[in-house]
Amino acid sequence: MLRCIVYLARIVAQEHGRMQVEQAPGTASGEGRVHQGEWRAVAISFVYFFCVLAAYYVIRPVREQLSAAVGSTQLPWFYGATFIATLVLTPAFAALASRWPRRKLVPVVYLFFIACLLAFIPAFTNVGLLSPRVLGMVFFVWVSVFNLIVVSVFWIFMSDIWSLDQSKRLFPIIAVAGTLGALAGPALTRSLVNVIGVAPLLVVSASLLCIATVCVVLLGRWARVHGARRHEAGHEDAVGGGMWDGLKQIFTDPFIRGMAVLLLLADGIGTVNYALMVDYSGATFVDAAARTRFHADVDLVGNLLTVIVQLTLTRWLLPRKGPGILIMLWALISIAVLLVVVFSHDPHAPLFTLPVLVGPLAPTVMALIVSRGLAYGMAEPARHSLYTRVPRNVRYKGQDAVDTAVWRFGDVAIATGMNGLRSLGVAVGGFAAISAVAAFLAAGIGWRLWKRVENVGEAAAVSRR
Repeated sequence: MLRCIVYLARIVAQEHGRMQVEQAPGTASGEGRVHQGEWRAVAISFVYFFCVLAAYYVIRPVREQLSAAVGSTQLPWFYGATFIATLVLTPAFAALASRWPRRKLVPVVYLFFIACLLAFIPAFTNVGLLSPRVLGMVFFVWVSVFNLIVVSVFWIFMSDIWSLDQSKRLFPIIAVAGTLGALAGPALTRSLVNVIGVAPLLVVSASLLCIATVCVVLLGRWARVHGARRHEAGHEDAVGGGMWDGLKQIFTDPFIRGMAVLLLLADGIGTVNYALMVDYSGATFVDAAARTRFHADVDLVGNLLTVIVQLTLTRWLLPRKGPGILIMLWALISIAVLLVVVFSHDPHAPLFTLPVLVGPLAPTVMALIVSRGLAYGMAEPARHSLYTRVPRNVRYKGQDAVDTAVWRFGDVAIATGMNGLRSLGVAVGGFAAISAVAAFLAAGIGWRLWKRVENVGEAAAVSRR
């Protein structure tokens, strides 16, 4: 953890040192990636995202070994329960966004999940309170919902306080913080689980989420005084409307509908790769401890790739070329690694060994690491920057519906579809080929959505002249 924090500080210092020498297109002379007056908010956003992702990744390896223990054929049940939970919580969040201003809404969401984390402690410490199967099911569903909502709320909050131009400059920097948190989380779990046990890890996760909540309050105060949107009418008021607006926008708003399709296609890559890796893990490792360590190591390697991509390609391409090129690049590289799986004689046979990974690197594991690392390193900062052009009602409701309900619907549909295709004889290579087709379609849709946002921005600029 200390090394991760030092690394974080070095990145911020390096960005500060380049502020006067690096000039992005369209910025005034002498202004670099972070402009005068933005440093405090960028630093707080950095800590905020670090804590959110670290809080999730502290408890994620426990969830992963539970799914590996039962096999990918049971994932539709897990995903189905998670989808139902998100269908309940998405309108609830929309109802709160309709009535509560931003300064109340976001902290309350995080306080709710902190309370839930602490409420799980008795279930882990008192063996007879819940059966292992029930606890495993409930914990899997809750962690999945926790991940979706706390990260979705973070990006909604970011797109609400930064403009599109700022997002292209700053989101690559802020996204690095999340990756560092995703590196610190599993590292904490690996080092602490044998010392303090599972239940105290929930306290560690809750403590990180408490720090994130403090960051929300500080950023809200900064945005009211210095934010780029502070002059917009009702820039932090309740957005109004009804509790079902977010789900309705998926069908009625062309932009949200396109974003939903893009996320479903991305899910066609991520969920398939995850299911294939779960089967590999279950067939390769015989005990829960080995599986937990394997999944923690996969997270570490994937997140290391993410931070490298964020500090190089994303940091350079997003402000210069825009989100469309990043989404297309992520999709094309994902196609390449999926084709390795398609044409492998044995997708579970080792390709080579990584020093930091338990066991050899099989094609299925490589496909997941590369596609996931690029998804979080390239596609996610690019995708979320697109939301900065849409109205607040769409940001708080449509974006949340896409990032929660649509995502989990995709998980259920894809995992169920995989079970059906297995009965027809489709094997690992066939699933990888289907994912490659999904990646190809995602490249085209991501590019079209970016051009749509660009056209809206140009029309708005013309109307202001």
